[in-house]
Amino acid sequence: MSAGPPGSELTLLQVLRRAAGYLHAHGSSSARLDAELLLAHSLQLRRLDLYLQFERRLEETELAGYRLLIARRGRGEPVAYIVGRKEFMNLDFEVSPSVLVPNPDTETLVHLAIERGRGLGGPVRVADVGTGSGCVAVAIAHYLPEALVWASELDEAALAVAAANVRRHGLEARIELRPGDLLDPLPDDLQIICANLPYLNPTAELPPEVLAQPRGALFAADAGAELVGRLLAAAPAKLASGGLVLAEISADLVDSFDLTPYSGHRLHRDLSGQVRVLEAWL
Repeated sequence: MSAGPPGSELTLLQVLRRAAGYLHAHGSSSARLDAELLLAHSLQLRRLDLYLQFERRLEETELAGYRLLIARRGRGEPVAYIVGRKEFMNLDFEVSPSVLVPNPDTETLVHLAIERGRGLGGPVRVADVGTGSGCVAVAIAHYLPEALVWASELDEAALAVAAANVRRHGLEARIELRPGDLLDPLPDDLQIICANLPYLNPTAELPPEVLAQPRGALFAADAGAELVGRLLAAAPAKLASGGLVLAEISADLVDSFDLTPYSGHRLHRDLSGQVRVLEAWL
């Protein structure tokens, strides 16, 4: 974003338009939204308040701080890392470069877990494998009050972010975080196992804001199938009778998995129509 006239000569709306143009030119597919989120953060306003102050003239000090944020976004840094938070399932989450940014596509997985849990009745034993920021575990516990959730995570820095989010939402009594690999640290007799594990092919071409996130949270060996495959192989020993697995995947991976231990499975699509979740049950 060019310096332009002194800050006192620029209205908030003019600044937003310039910032959005700059971000669009630097490859952002959500340039106006990014510009608004960063300006609201910089000015410590709600995004809605920006619309009520379009004619406000910005001081040069305000503009200078905003330019720094826009420059970071222009280099491909995710907005969530810049502002330190991200909304998911209408809940607010702390994020850092140690964790994957919560993605709206993953809400398909959470909605399915909540729906299946409500159908079981009584206390529901749920696992979130590779919890990262903890957004899946927290959202399930928040919207499914009968759920008891165990969440595993191998990365210590990610586990610290998850712990902060559990505390943020006051769910310490119903979410237990356990360090370790996949299902290893989790109890038996689970009724629902959820997982948004890395499933991207390491050779995939991805936009800068995705590549800025932890590689270990994105990519898996065997063209992306390794970790979900290991989970599906180990899950029957951890599941209660009639239990199920909900795993986020891409459509091209389905044939990579051995589903013979399960009595059935189905695929679920997200709101954009893309295959997003594999459901397999005993």
